[in-house]
Amino acid sequence: MPPAHGAGQGHDLPLAHGVGSAHDLPVPPFYAFAGAFAALFVSFLALGLLWSVSRFRGDRSGRALPAPVQRAADARPVRAALRGLGAAACLFVVLHLLLGPDDPARNPAAGAVHVLFWVGLVPASLLLGPVWRLLNPLRTLHALLPRRRAVRPLPPRLGMWPAATGLLAFTWLELASPHPASRASLLAFLAVHAVVHLACAARYGERWFTHADPFEAYSTLLARLSPFGRRADGLLVLRHPLHGLDSTPPAPGLVATVCVLLGSTTYDGIRDTPAWITTLQTSPLGRTATATLGLCAAVALVATLYCLCAGAVRLLSGPLAHPLGAFAHSLLPIALGYLVAHYATLLVTEGPRTVSMALGYDHPPPAAPPLGPGGIAALQIGAVVTGHVLGVVAAHDRAVRLFPPHRAVMGQLPLLALMIAYTLGGIGLLVA
Repeated sequence: MPPAHGAGQGHDLPLAHGVGSAHDLPVPPFYAFAGAFAALFVSFLALGLLWSVSRFRGDRSGRALPAPVQRAADARPVRAALRGLGAAACLFVVLHLLLGPDDPARNPAAGAVHVLFWVGLVPASLLLGPVWRLLNPLRTLHALLPRRRAVRPLPPRLGMWPAATGLLAFTWLELASPHPASRASLLAFLAVHAVVHLACAARYGERWFTHADPFEAYSTLLARLSPFGRRADGLLVLRHPLHGLDSTPPAPGLVATVCVLLGSTTYDGIRDTPAWITTLQTSPLGRTATATLGLCAAVALVATLYCLCAGAVRLLSGPLAHPLGAFAHSLLPIALGYLVAHYATLLVTEGPRTVSMALGYDHPPPAAPPLGPGGIAALQIGAVVTGHVLGVVAAHDRAVRLFPPHRAVMGQLPLLALMIAYTLGGIGLLVA
């Protein structure tokens, strides 16, 4: 496993990325690759034989939660309390960035941003839904600012493109910038992020955050796999996560947003391999420029493979209304699998350490991982494979809905090839 997460080139963020290596795997790497390939191929065959009609109903599915739960979830005091909690957490981070020491080992702000916020949003969104929409301090600040002009409608083609751009900027800060945990770097990013989104919200209204805020998009996309969600009639429901995944709208920029998530975690696996470390050390462009190109190349590679796959699906199965967006939702479980594989140990080891620093303890040691190296490696590989299998299921259900029966299975062959390529590549990075 890569020895450090978020350290960039300055290595000023003492956050352990993961534990384990190829030597720690409970089975030889060959069997890990073979097992992953077999899981995907057998799933594809079983779905082709047994799953002939679409079963997912998107935002029309789910069992309504009891009325008291509905009222509590929608109550203004509850929502106001959540907004206050988000604002208080943001103020805590900003004050520590302004007044705290410029030492990540003594200042909890870096861990709060890179661990508790960025990584912690994954389990929070999976368990509770799109929580950042309720916690987002920029929404609170926007509501408090005076209105000086009428809002304009959002451009139809805008979609999630600003969210994709913002996520790429944050992952650059985390993975490619020279000092990702320094006070200056974090303050600069947060200031630019706040100014840009508050200015756009003043022009387009609060809807801007729903469509364009990168962290709301991140939380909302992950929440598609939550057992809790909103039905089309507005009721809060308990439902199968894949029904929620099927409700993902094919908005402009959705593919780009998911590819940034996939590509950035892919680069996170690449950047601590011996070959890439040597490249960074010997590149005439310098470490930051080389790391930036590497991150962008990883995102571009993921996006190019998906676009080629979408084109092949269209050739085999016929025209689609949204050729790129039709199967983009099937990438979300894969992105989730990559996030769990790369960042699960970071959250359970560095999360408590960050909380201890926030409570006033100096230099608290990181918590011990709950599993041994072999167990962690098995968890990581299991997360990657499970994410891809769920992606195959989601893509198959969409295919039998969109295409005639004799074309549905044939049209999925490019998607199967893409899933296998992503899986083997992801496992290869874990065992490298």
